[in-house]
Amino acid sequence: MLRISLISVVVAAALSVCNGQHEKSCDVFPKDQHIEVGSSVELVCRTSCSSGKIFWTLNEKNLSESLSKSINSTHTVLSLSNFTQSGAVVECRSSHTDQVLGGVIVSTYSKPENIKCVFITKYVPGGIPDVFTCSWSHHMNSTQAIRYTILQYVFDSLNEVCNSEVAQCTIEDSLKVAKMFLQSNGEITVRAKTDAWEAYSEPYKFEPRHIRKINPPERPVITPSSDRLSVGWDSRCGGLSCRCEVRYHKISESNGVTPKYLSRPLSNYSATIEEIESCSNYSISVRCATKEGLWSDWTKERTVLTKLNKSHVRLQLWRKVAEMGENGKRKVHLMWRGIPSTCEEVLTYTIKQIPYKDNTNLRNDTYTPCGASSCDVELDQHAHRLFLTVSVNGALLSDDSVYVPAVEETGLAQVFSIQATAHEGVIQVSWNASEKPTSRFMIDWTHDGNQYHWNESVFTAATLFGLMQRKPYNITVTPLFNDSTGHGTQANQICSSIRVPELVAVRNVEIHSKSAFVNWDTKSQDPCSGVVTYVIFYETQRQPQLNVTVDGDEEGVWLKDLQPNTQYTVYVEATGYNGTTKSKTMFFTTNMFDSKLIKIFSVCGGLLVILVLSLGLACAIQWKKFYEKPVPNPRLSSVAKWLSHNHQKMEGFFQPFKDQAENEVVTDETQRQQGAALTPVCNGKHNHDEKLVVCDPSLSPTPESEPIERFSENSETQLLSSPEGSMVFSSSQSSPYRSQDSVEPLLPRLEKPSRSDLCQKQEKTTPKSVYVSLIMFEQSGAR
Repeated sequence: MLRISLISVVVAAALSVCNGQHEKSCDVFPKDQHIEVGSSVELVCRTSCSSGKIFWTLNEKNLSESLSKSINSTHTVLSLSNFTQSGAVVECRSSHTDQVLGGVIVSTYSKPENIKCVFITKYVPGGIPDVFTCSWSHHMNSTQAIRYTILQYVFDSLNEVCNSEVAQCTIEDSLKVAKMFLQSNGEITVRAKTDAWEAYSEPYKFEPRHIRKINPPERPVITPSSDRLSVGWDSRCGGLSCRCEVRYHKISESNGVTPKYLSRPLSNYSATIEEIESCSNYSISVRCATKEGLWSDWTKERTVLTKLNKSHVRLQLWRKVAEMGENGKRKVHLMWRGIPSTCEEVLTYTIKQIPYKDNTNLRNDTYTPCGASSCDVELDQHAHRLFLTVSVNGALLSDDSVYVPAVEETGLAQVFSIQATAHEGVIQVSWNASEKPTSRFMIDWTHDGNQYHWNESVFTAATLFGLMQRKPYNITVTPLFNDSTGHGTQANQICSSIRVPELVAVRNVEIHSKSAFVNWDTKSQDPCSGVVTYVIFYETQRQPQLNVTVDGDEEGVWLKDLQPNTQYTVYVEATGYNGTTKSKTMFFTTNMFDSKLIKIFSVCGGLLVILVLSLGLACAIQWKKFYEKPVPNPRLSSVAKWLSHNHQKMEGFFQPFKDQAENEVVTDETQRQQGAALTPVCNGKHNHDEKLVVCDPSLSPTPESEPIERFSENSETQLLSSPEGSMVFSSSQSSPYRSQDSVEPLLPRLEKPSRSDLCQKQEKTTPKSVYVSLIMFEQSGAR
């Protein structure tokens, strides 16, 4: 009913104002709405200038129709509950034209909360407080200045006691503060006010003595001893009984150390801290409070170094034995821990060597002064026991010993199957124990051979923490039994962690028509670098990017199913435990044809060329042999009568054939050089290209006294003289073979012998030879 009546009043007021020319105007009211966060608001839209339905928007977002309600034909009310936005624009729009009929801005404000007040005694320890201060929180983003006021309830009225422009206000008027403190109960409220709105906080009630806070104690005095820390302070409580608390913690390199607290009863202003470590820095502070009041602030922290506690000293001695040197000595590196290096006491460290020799009771002990944490000594091949003694001002503080076996000592225990794995800076080591008695194991590790770490374990596995990143470690496990040690076994060197190489580069691309083999290299300055996986990305301009993933041990990969004669881009991305490294992009173009096919064609073509050349060479050799046979030119040959021995001048006219199979032509010049006699030779064989004249006995030369026969005048063969003085026959017939086929013997023939007679005569007579002279004639300068 109240809500309806409020709406009716607003509408009535609006209607009474709107008359005349304003009766047909549109608008949203009330304007400039400021409401408290989480409260409700109602807005009215006058729609006299528009017909039809309307709808509401909040920051240009449509609101549900269920939030609005029409009062009459010209007024619609919007109800918004639990409004939490700091500022919003609410508009009324026409459903037909989407025209804005009117709008308002709704702003919210909040009230101050979380009020805390305290009375502080600033000047007189244990006296009445002289300062009153309060603080609160106010979540506002107002553009207007906010004025805060602390109001005190006094007999049902509010009195202003403090003004401020920030969320804190302090009263230092000692009289006003004393008056407030002496009240049994107090109640205040905080008002936040601007020109547009004001808000009041919830009432804050308090008991003055419960919110009383004294000043921190004076600087505490700390006295260290070998096993405790004594702390004393002035509480500054005056005549009041105060309770105090001591806070202390060991200062270490790591942050997040949880401090410890030591509470003291009332009027007890000293404390003893016993659970402390030797030679360690501790930070200590103190605070106090009245019996019912608030804790004071902590005093400024003080740092103190504790003394060395003899009962805390536990020497952990170990050694690393090197191989026997050329001088017959072994270098032994001794190391120990248990005494912090921060101790202020002056300590003396000494190593005593006691050798164990066979068949002798004589001992030649050797003493070596050492530093604070390590020492090097030399031993021979025999077994030794090394003692470490630590003394303070000549008094023994602690001692320990370690056994070093002989070089050739047998029968000692030794572990086997040692394995080491690393993951994210932690190394895990495992091994198998021998069958010989073993009580525990010593594990030592180093990354540089100078700084060693070691630890004992009763298990056959150990986990190494606190390692340096990306460093190669050497790990050794040695079995222990009572006071004796076995032989150590070293694991393979392992890196605590691995980083991806700084550089990855594509080295080479072996290109084919439909595939390519990509090689790459990695470079890193870090000895512990490695790759978990390689991803090879490749693509063309027209196809999406493809990739191939291989293990980190690979250095190359085949890219298959490529397109021939196509340009590709390729790069390699190396992924490690700490990130990725990408190579530069490389371009390559696949071949038009497969290189294997080209090689096959090349080999076949080469073989074919070799075969053709071989065949041609063979044919050339055969042709040369055939072409070089001395076949006379019939045009340059003629037949002449065999001259008698009286005509020696004509002997060089013919030259006999040396061998019928050779078919050589012998000239008169070669005959004269050889000086051989002319001997006629008969041959009855025929050839397709030549005819050899068969000798007749009647054609044998006449005695010297017989006159020389002349050629017949009727004969067509003439005897010519060459320029060299030789005689040749020339034929006037056109046939080149006329002189061989038609020449008749120049001597008279009595009868024509038959072939059988001829053969018989040839068998009885000496064979005669026919000589052919080849004469080269020159005519008009040509041969």
